[in-house]
Amino acid sequence: MAHNQVEGYAQRKLFASYWSTQAVTVALDKGDVFKSNFRVNAHNRVEAYCKIDGVPVDILINGIQSQNRAVEGDIVAIKVEPLSSWTKMKGTIESSRHPAVEDNNNSLAGVSESNNENCRRKKKSDANMQCVCNTNGQPFPEKGLHNINDIDGNNQFEVDHSTACSSSSERREVETAVEKLCTMVSSLPAKRPTGRVVAIIEKSPRRKAIVGFLRIKQWLFSKESFKKDTKKAKSLLSSSKLEYIQLIPTDPKYPKMMVPVKTLPNGISKRLEDSDLTLEMELVAAEIVEWNEEYDIPCAHVVHVFGRGGEVESQIAAILFQNAVDSSDFPPEAMACIPRVPWRIPEDEFRHRRDLRNLCVFTIDPSTASDLDDALSVERLSNGIYRVGVHIADVSYFVLPHTALDVDAQIRSTSVYLLRRKLPMLPPLLSDNLGSLSPGVERLAFSIIWDINLGGEVLDRWIGRTVVQSCCKLSYEHAQEIIDGTLNVEGLNDNCPQLHGRFTWSDVITSVQSLHEISGVLKEKRFKNGALSLETPKTVFLFDEDGIPYDSVLSGRTKSNFLVEEFMLLANRTAAEVITRAYPSSALLRRHPEPKLSKLREFEAFCSKQGLQLDTSTSGQLNQSLECIRHELKNDSVLFHVLMNYATRPMQLATYFCSGDVTDAAGNNDWGHYALAVPLYTHFTSPLRRYPDIIVHRTLAATLEAEEMLNLNAGERSFKRFFTGLSFDKKEVEDAFDVQKALSDAAMKHAVPCTEILGGVAAHCNERKLASRYVKDATDKLYMWLLLRNKEVFLSEARVLGLGPKFMSIYVAKLAIERRIYYDEVEGLTAEWLEFTSTLVLSYSPNNRSHKRGTASKFKPIEEAAMVTFPDISGDSGKSESDSSNHADIQPAVFPLVLHLLSTVPVALHPIGGDDGPLDIGARLYMASYFC
Repeated sequence: MAHNQVEGYAQRKLFASYWSTQAVTVALDKGDVFKSNFRVNAHNRVEAYCKIDGVPVDILINGIQSQNRAVEGDIVAIKVEPLSSWTKMKGTIESSRHPAVEDNNNSLAGVSESNNENCRRKKKSDANMQCVCNTNGQPFPEKGLHNINDIDGNNQFEVDHSTACSSSSERREVETAVEKLCTMVSSLPAKRPTGRVVAIIEKSPRRKAIVGFLRIKQWLFSKESFKKDTKKAKSLLSSSKLEYIQLIPTDPKYPKMMVPVKTLPNGISKRLEDSDLTLEMELVAAEIVEWNEEYDIPCAHVVHVFGRGGEVESQIAAILFQNAVDSSDFPPEAMACIPRVPWRIPEDEFRHRRDLRNLCVFTIDPSTASDLDDALSVERLSNGIYRVGVHIADVSYFVLPHTALDVDAQIRSTSVYLLRRKLPMLPPLLSDNLGSLSPGVERLAFSIIWDINLGGEVLDRWIGRTVVQSCCKLSYEHAQEIIDGTLNVEGLNDNCPQLHGRFTWSDVITSVQSLHEISGVLKEKRFKNGALSLETPKTVFLFDEDGIPYDSVLSGRTKSNFLVEEFMLLANRTAAEVITRAYPSSALLRRHPEPKLSKLREFEAFCSKQGLQLDTSTSGQLNQSLECIRHELKNDSVLFHVLMNYATRPMQLATYFCSGDVTDAAGNNDWGHYALAVPLYTHFTSPLRRYPDIIVHRTLAATLEAEEMLNLNAGERSFKRFFTGLSFDKKEVEDAFDVQKALSDAAMKHAVPCTEILGGVAAHCNERKLASRYVKDATDKLYMWLLLRNKEVFLSEARVLGLGPKFMSIYVAKLAIERRIYYDEVEGLTAEWLEFTSTLVLSYSPNNRSHKRGTASKFKPIEEAAMVTFPDISGDSGKSESDSSNHADIQPAVFPLVLHLLSTVPVALHPIGGDDGPLDIGARLYMASYFC
């Protein structure tokens, strides 16, 4: 629809016109513009950033005009501005200009993570066409199979060839532009590159699901004025005030929006006509339909109403909606793909699998878990060698390629956890029953078995499909008691899990102890090889019978958690190595890029100010530095948690990718995992809750089948492990026609996706994994908000993370959250900022505004910055908001308050919003003052 004029909008253009698709394509190929993901600063919406592959710092898109109507999550084309427009990097001291850098950089351009990785992908319009691949990732067309990119009618996971680098010379232009920009950035570390949006290449799906509140008071006021004053009515009609109401998004990264009244759903429209002010309490979702050059905010239509903003179910429904999480029942077509119960393993499977029912196999999981993906076993051989087995639920046996069950699993991609419940990726009949490695029942598995010595060296390994039977389901608590020696054969009680089969508790206890010993050796070896750990305690909520949180505690992981983790990491690494050997261009892997250099510098500077030595040259050196700091701060665990929280900021997200899609400028692979310090990694161990693991299982199955076919054709007496053994002859595999033929046939049979399709699958899985993370973060915030709402006041100590003339950033260790406290333009509050010493002095004098310029209306009440208690000089403790709460251990600070970086300060936390606006958790200083 077309935007009509709204009062206050000028009809001149506020924004530049977008470049044409053809102009953008040419500019991308030549290296004149960058393609990147548009990310908005949640604390300041006029600041946005764009990441460019190969460039160590993000590009700042500063100001509404430069952002040019882009919103969070859009894929945009940006043009880097001349050096004279670059800004000072935060936290740096600007140095003189580098003589080698010219001011004019109009030819600068580059490729984003999307451009480099996806330039070989092609859009597909045929929903009935899929392809499987040979060993080099080349497609074999196969009709009647489903393409994941066509599930919902759009191709958001692929890039058209028209936007690709069309020649080697054009690719070189792009690489030269990136190199030039990198040179300028490294030469001028105090400067932040800036840019502007010239086109939106792909609109974010979040544009269709902006959650917020309607603001109707102004509309109702205008309506009443219309009724009473005919002259004013004409003015209102001409200004179209009655045609629009405003929507305020709950996410501060999105702009305010205007909603045409005539497009409102009938229920809202009727309540609006009835002047129902409670309409402002309703949480709604809207879709951005238009944002023209003449208007400073977009036009949107309401598409969903969730209910009152203060109700838990309304908030959860909104969280799921805005992250496009499917919470509906599984379709009948998908359910029809699952065998009926009771179900037994077909006899034919025993002939094609290794029977491991004679092994002492058991699971270690959270006590409430029902989807048991993984199990462990261990046997002690001679000469101090252990045979360790990781057994993973063989979900790919049930989820066959291109079936309705497979398509539904692709769409969901991951299970989503909401603290009090989960939304499974697979139907519970499969995830909690037939596929789960439950104790006492025969189950199909994919197993990796290693022979490991006491030095943590893998001497041999075997990979294959198996039949297992778990003898018991241990919780992490049970396993920890065994490790600690508090649970032994003599100390068994009714709380211990039931044993199944012929194994005794002595067998289980001995196995756990052996696995703990081996895992410790593997962990030590892994960190010696350069691994990085940023382990911090997590907030755990305690719920009453009605499911309402009444308290929270910080909980860290235990040795039993690390035991399981170590063997899962080894299994994932092994699977990655094997599938990459067999299918080097079509293996689904997981990589973790190096940290953002600018953020890493900030962390180094932060530690340096505290007199702490930090070496960030490699992941291993960073880990060693943090361990030394941990020892130095052994008497200040809160400060160490603050530092670990800071250390996570430079880290980038790990992502799935297709091995044939990711190379660096020199054509070398860029597949490594920074934190794990390994060259290859994937996900293999959780196929009941992650779709990528199912893809990896299929690729492993194809690899095993190719290996078996090669051995049958060769007729050799001893089985030759071309891909699954410890050694690998790459040249023998690449040059042998029979090997390539076997791999291609096996890929066809097991529907291993070709390079271009697998790239789309990886992109979708990344998007869904990120959405599940957003859901978890939003749900955690919701329950923290509920916890605070049920308390009159929540007092705690906090550490100061950042200071400035207008606000401070604090870290509340008790809740493991960061918050800001703003103190500029507050009634009676004087903030003196001493920049040279990074010192803040806050003084309080009621009714004193002489230190500020401007009108009285600009000043905020003291209650927004501080909860002030007024002591009674007669001996009474004084009056304050916290009288009814028992916080004797938290004493208020007094004015004048002098603060430095990492100072400890008392704060009061409180819930914000609900029925009257977006949910948030506010923080104020907890102060005492004799001024009344």
